[in-house]
Amino acid sequence: IERWLRGKWQEHTPPFYGSVDLRNAGFKLSPVDMNLFPGGFNNLNPAFLPLCVQAAMSAIEKICPMAKSLVLIPENHTRNQFYLQNVARLVTILRMTGLNVRIGSLLPEIDRPTPVELPNGESLLLEPLVRNRYRLGVADLDPCAILLNNDLSAGIPDILQGLNEQFILPPLHAGWATRRKSLHFAAYDEIAEEFAQLVGIDPWQINPYFGVCNSVNFHDRQGEDCLAAKVDAVLAKIREKYREYGIEDTPYVVVKADAGTYGMGVMTVKDASEVVGLNRRQRNKMSVIKEGMSVTSVIIQEGVHTRERVGDGVAEPVVYMIDRYVVGGFYRVHSERGEDENLNAPGMHFEPLAFETSCYLPDCHQTPDAPPNRFYAYGVVARLALLAAALELEQTAPAED
Repeated sequence: IERWLRGKWQEHTPPFYGSVDLRNAGFKLSPVDMNLFPGGFNNLNPAFLPLCVQAAMSAIEKICPMAKSLVLIPENHTRNQFYLQNVARLVTILRMTGLNVRIGSLLPEIDRPTPVELPNGESLLLEPLVRNRYRLGVADLDPCAILLNNDLSAGIPDILQGLNEQFILPPLHAGWATRRKSLHFAAYDEIAEEFAQLVGIDPWQINPYFGVCNSVNFHDRQGEDCLAAKVDAVLAKIREKYREYGIEDTPYVVVKADAGTYGMGVMTVKDASEVVGLNRRQRNKMSVIKEGMSVTSVIIQEGVHTRERVGDGVAEPVVYMIDRYVVGGFYRVHSERGEDENLNAPGMHFEPLAFETSCYLPDCHQTPDAPPNRFYAYGVVARLALLAAALELEQTAPAED
């Protein structure tokens, strides 16, 4: 497995960083979401900080070996303390690589250096961005690279366009203004197929079926027929696999916006009739995602039950990577949701210490489900999703002028 992955990274450039939501049903372990602008570095086990620094050094050396400075552009969540703690942790990691790191804000009200206090006593200094023709920076700093921790859900701001003299990480087309989950999972299909052949498993065991419906308008009930047909088709394929493996769980699919994050625009469906004639509340919930953007396309993804438990809550692992390295992970836990429901919802919490071992050290003398081996499996499937993201970004890169 490691040799195969090493070969793949010689063919494809990994994204600067990423996080993958996994679901472990026991009979199936697969990614259900791939985020290229991860916002939970504060939830990682502090013991794995050296891994993060080492991986960040590797990523930076690849892009610009002589890099001295970097401007980090965060999301516009100036009141979300959890998110700001993520930014602080990211700044710490990057500074430990020897970089001068400053934070440039896209918010128009940040027109002078503005300190933001964090609950743990730290503070962040947000600064206005300064644009000069083909370069972007902050006052008195013209950085080697721009690191986005903003997923561009609301579109690509003018200030970020046409920067042809600096590296923008990840590239602009990785943002939700243009990226689509269905394109990611189409790339993942290719990777999962090849990997499954390598290790002699059914690709379905690491890959969720999916379909996509474009031209959807929940307010006007447009696209309901397409949605019902695709739900029916994906459920039929899951039922067939469940029969093949003697699985008695009830198949379900997750309908979600084809672009965007934050668990918005998501519904769990067990029968095609459930997506026809949605009531007003359901239509409102499905029609808008982050930044108030309208949903016009949805992915219908096979639902994967999660058998993981942390305390009294249903849990799913989230694996974090920098460059091609797994740098840690945590469990997203929700005590009021079932094992066939979306856990990225109000009421969730994170268990950063649950990954008590790294994802790199399997132990052949223990059972397959012993922690070192389970975490290794998480790390492998997460890296397959990262590889699919690398492939996806290659396939969707805008043509050079």
